[in-house]
Amino acid sequence: MGDNVAVRKLLIGITAAVTALVVGLVGADFGSAIYAEYRLARNVRSAAGLSWDPWVAILGFPFVTQARNHHFNEVEIRATGVDHPVVGKTSLEATLHGVDLTESSWLIRPEAPLPVTKAESRIIIDSTHIGRLMGIDDLLVEAPSRETNDSTGGTTESGISSSQGLVFTGTPKASGLDKRISVSVDLSFAGQDKTTLVLTATGILTGPGTAQEPVPDETIPAVLSEFSNTITGQKLPFGITPTTAGARGSDVIIEGIASGVTINLGGFRQT
Repeated sequence: MGDNVAVRKLLIGITAAVTALVVGLVGADFGSAIYAEYRLARNVRSAAGLSWDPWVAILGFPFVTQARNHHFNEVEIRATGVDHPVVGKTSLEATLHGVDLTESSWLIRPEAPLPVTKAESRIIIDSTHIGRLMGIDDLLVEAPSRETNDSTGGTTESGISSSQGLVFTGTPKASGLDKRISVSVDLSFAGQDKTTLVLTATGILTGPGTAQEPVPDETIPAVLSEFSNTITGQKLPFGITPTTAGARGSDVIIEGIASGVTINLGGFRQT
């Protein structure tokens, strides 16, 4: 009986010691990751000329092993409310896969070259700022209805809809209308560097999930013209060439994906 109690106490002591060690190691790893993210956010802010620290995440566990191997599995950077000369405000996002830290350090110096296996780069323009550019103050942007109603989402991995048939709803006052209507809009790119986003209204929508407001035939050309526009200066973070555009929530997203590129933190903001 006494031997069993002694053995039980020994096992409890060993378990407690191991648990404390594991918790300590996890805590140290977590703390190192938080510090690295903080320093990365500060460095992106200073290098890219942002007004405040962006949101940054270094993904993957354990962090210390990645830092020791000079390789981060995945890094995410997001900055909201960034000044833009054309639309006023945008948000910027980048997801970097396979970040090589050989010429930098685990704290990623602002000027250091960073080879990455794959870079996903995005500009986000919300409905409000697109509406102001168009002169439609109450504009709402939505994904194509066929994708909204599809349980699979019909979107890219990053949650972006296709570029065809987005639903733009608002009041086209310049066309002489005083009620909200819905219009189908296609997105495309123009220019040699594809930094001009072209919005082309293709027709009036009156089905479920729309404003269900008809438009007189003689007014349709003016309405379609009012919902059509071009948005220049859409340079993606790190200079990645745009490959797709669509909707996510009530925002228009421009995205570019490139493999085997080398970047630096200053390239996060291009305008």
